[in-house]
Formats: sequence, structure tokens, C-alpha cells
Amino acid sequence: MRTGRVLEVLAAFTRLGLTSFGGPVAHLGYFRADLVERRGWLDEQTYADLVALSQFLPGPASSQVGIAVGYRRAGLLGALAAWTGFTLPSALAMALFAFGVQATGDPGGAAWLQGLKIVAVAVVAHAVWGMATVLTPDRARLTIAVGAAGAALLFAGNATQAAVIVAGGLVGWAFLRGEKAGGPVTGSRAGKTTGAFVLAAFALLLLALPLLREITGARWAEVLDSFYRSGALVFGGGHVVLPLLQAEVVGPGWVDAATFTAGYGAAQAVPGPLFSFAAFLGGAMAPAPAGILLAALALIAVFLPSFLLIIGALPYWDDLRSAPWARSALRGVNAAVVGILLAALYDPIWVAAIRSGADFAVALAAFLALAFWRAPPWLVVLLTAGLAALLGGLGA
Repeated sequence: MRTGRVLEVLAAFTRLGLTSFGGPVAHLGYFRADLVERRGWLDEQTYADLVALSQFLPGPASSQVGIAVGYRRAGLLGALAAWTGFTLPSALAMALFAFGVQATGDPGGAAWLQGLKIVAVAVVAHAVWGMATVLTPDRARLTIAVGAAGAALLFAGNATQAAVIVAGGLVGWAFLRGEKAGGPVTGSRAGKTTGAFVLAAFALLLLALPLLREITGARWAEVLDSFYRSGALVFGGGHVVLPLLQAEVVGPGWVDAATFTAGYGAAQAVPGPLFSFAAFLGGAMAPAPAGILLAALALIAVFLPSFLLIIGALPYWDDLRSAPWARSALRGVNAAVVGILLAALYDPIWVAAIRSGADFAVALAAFLALAFWRAPPWLVVLLTAGLAALLGGLGA
């Protein structure tokens, strides 16, 4: 019985992983249509409750909802099956793309890769626009966002980003009134003791991996630490992992800025979670077979915090979400996340991609197609890359 449910979860999420284009918000819409309306695995209110939990925790929202649904449906193996089915198609595509970039030589010199960098500007700008509309609808939260963007640009680094998120939460807790919570229980399979153990494992890894990195000095330990920490500190979904990963892999020279931005642009053309970008970065660090191992390690490490957090937090979510202080803090955190993403739109995305007026014009056209014509992101990516290839390199 349990094996049948695990296979059922794997099949359902593999289908979603092959067809869910459009980013985290679109993914949640696909999940609702398939898992709530078509399959009836959970009701509307329970699904909304899981979405709320994923928004409260750091990590990729759609992947966390998928993990939670798989966990409810078939236990730990169901959670693993949901993640595997949803993530593996895009992860394989991104790893293969990384090896293709290595084969072409300098990615900055390929016209179609320049197109991918340009479309990344439009995609991130569209994400900032959409998130700001929902998460910063008033002057107070808009002020938090602008302050967070300024701090992120003036004092670049992961420590600054984490401090900005904490500061946003504190400001929200002190000055923003949270909405009332409601709805039934989440239906966690684990008790609070199990949840506490899993959350303790999450915190222990966050503290222990930097020590392992220092002790061994090995590349695998560095990748494990960098990608685990990035996955553990991302509030706001897949796009917000961009500045964290940029600091981790471009700063030490593991991946150059042009390859990083081209890979992020390519990630918009594949279905599934944007965190599969980690497989591209791991693969771009070294040729095969070492690159294959690094791609797998980076992918597992960036998603591991999501597993631990969602399974550990489920038993506590109903109590926490009803607390006014927690909802107030979350509003401040979300506003700060908008500011961090706004800063990332400028550096590294804009700085690496926009080199001429022609580049800017194409980026504006791509933004128009995404934001107002509602064109599928994968189509916008392919058309922009094709146009850049046709013109022989925009801005050259």
C-alpha cells in the first residue's frame, strides 16, 4: 500500500516537473489544479495552510509545498519521491547545459548566451515587480524594502543579507500589524518530539558544515557548506537565492560572472524549481566526471534545508501561525526580501548583462512580454536567445 502511494507521488510530481513552467507562483497554481482539484489528495484549506507554511520558512516555496504534500501522502519516502519527480528533469537539463557551456569556451563571447543574460534582467525585474505588488503595498513596507536594497548594495555579502532579513523581521514585529490566521490543522505525520529533532539537525548542520570546510579544505566540503547555507537563508523563493549563490560561487572564482548569469537565464527556460540552478553551478565548476559529482552535491545541499525545515516545522505550524507577533515579523521579512531581490537585479544581473542601448531595448521587450502579454517564460527565453544569436551578439 505504502509502496503504491510512493510510486503514485513520484508519477504525479514527475509530470509536474516536466510541465510546470513559470516560476514558484505558477508552480503553486499547477499543484493546486493537479493535487487538489484533479486528484483530491487534500482540500483547499489544507493546501492553503501548507502554502502559508512554505512562505513563512526560508527555502523554495513550491518545492516545500511539494515535499509537504508527498510527506502527507506517503511519509518520508513520499516526500523524497515528490522532490525527485519535481526536481530531476530541470536538474538534468541544467547540468547538461553547464557541460555545454564548458564546451563552447568563454560564455561571454556566445551571442545566444548574451541573450540569456539579457532575459535574466527581464525575469528578475518581473519577479521584483510581482513580489513588490503583494509584499510592499504600503509606505512602511516599501520603506523597509528600499532600506534593505540600499544595505545589500552598500555592504555586499551573505552576512549582510541575513542581517537585513533579521532586521526586517524585527521592524515588522515592532511596527507592522499581522493579519489574523485561520484554517484547520496541517495534518503532520510527525509529533513535536520528532519535529524538534529534525529542526535540531537543521541547526547542527548549519553550524557544523563551516567547521568541516575548515578542517578538510576539500572542494566537496566547500560546496556542501556553501549550498546548504544558501538554501537555509533564502526567504522569498527561488529568485532570492540568486545573490546568495552569486556571493558563494562567483566571489571565490568557482564560476565566472558571465557563466553564472547565462546559467540563471537558462534556468528560466526549463520547468520545475529555480533551485535546480544549483546543478548548473556544480556542473560548471569542473568537467565531467568531477562536475557530475559536484552538480549532484550542490543540488542535494541546496534542497536539504527545505526537507529538514518543512518536516520539522509541520507539527508546530498551527500554534505559530496563530501568533500575531509571528505574522507581523513575517510581513517585515517579506518586505526585506523584496529589497534584496531589487539589489540583485542591479548587481550581478544588470551589471553583467546590459552593455548597450540595444541590450536594454531587448530587456524591455522581454519584460513587456512577461509582465503584460503574459507570455510563457520559456518562450520569452528562447526568443530572446534566438534573437541575440541572429544578430550575432547584441551590444557588440
